[in-house]
Amino acid sequence: MPMTKKLAAEFVGTFWLVLGGCGSAVLAAAFPDVGIGLAGVSLAFGLTVLTMAFAIGHISGCHLNPAVTMGLWAGGRHPTGEVLPYIVAQVIGAFVGAFVLYTIASGKAGFDLAGGLASNGYGEHSPGGYSLAAGFITEVVMTLMFLLIILGATDRRAPAGFAPIAIGLGLTLIHLISIPVTNTSVNPARSTGPALIVQGWALSQLWLFWVAPIIGAMVAGLLYRWLGDER
Repeated sequence: MPMTKKLAAEFVGTFWLVLGGCGSAVLAAAFPDVGIGLAGVSLAFGLTVLTMAFAIGHISGCHLNPAVTMGLWAGGRHPTGEVLPYIVAQVIGAFVGAFVLYTIASGKAGFDLAGGLASNGYGEHSPGGYSLAAGFITEVVMTLMFLLIILGATDRRAPAGFAPIAIGLGLTLIHLISIPVTNTSVNPARSTGPALIVQGWALSQLWLFWVAPIIGAMVAGLLYRWLGDER
C-alpha cells in the first residue's frame, strides 16, 4: 500500500476518533435529560476505533494513536521508517477533528472553551480531582493494557476477523475506568488536538499525555515480544 494512502487513512481515522469520542463528551454527555453520560462517552470512543478498524485497518493498520504506533514498533510490528510519518498524520487528523468539533460546539449560545473541549488533565483539571501521580500511573497502565489487547488480538494465531471488536471494547473499558482520573487519553494525538484549541492549562499539562502513554505502549510492545514468543 502506498505511504500516501496509509497516511491519509491515519488522518481520517484519527479525525473520526476525536470528532466522535470528544464530540460525544462535549455535545452529548450532559445534554439535558437525555445525556449519554460516562458510559455513553466510553462507548463512543470504543465505537470510533471499532468502526475505523473495519474501514481502514487493511490500509494503514488503523493505529490512530502515536502510542499505538510506538508500541507496535517496539513489538516488532511496524517499520522504523513509518513511525514519524504516522505520528504526524495522526496529530494533524486529531487537530482537524478538534477544530471541527469546536466549530460545531461554538454554534450554541453560551459555549465557553473553559469547559476544556474534552481535554485531558490532572489535579484541578482532572474530572475527579486526581493528582499528577495518579494520572501518570493511570495513563501508563491503561495504555500498556490497550497495547497488549491490540498485539494479542492482531496476532496471526488469534481468531481471524475479531480484532476490531476486541480492540474497540478494550478502549471502551479503559474509558469506563479512567475518565474520572484524566478524562482518558491513552493517545497523545487525541490529547493534542483539543489542547491546541483550548491552549493555557491544556497545553501546559499535555506533556503527561505524551510521556505516560508512550512509556506504557513501549513496555507493552517489549512485553508481548516475550509473552507471545513460542520458544
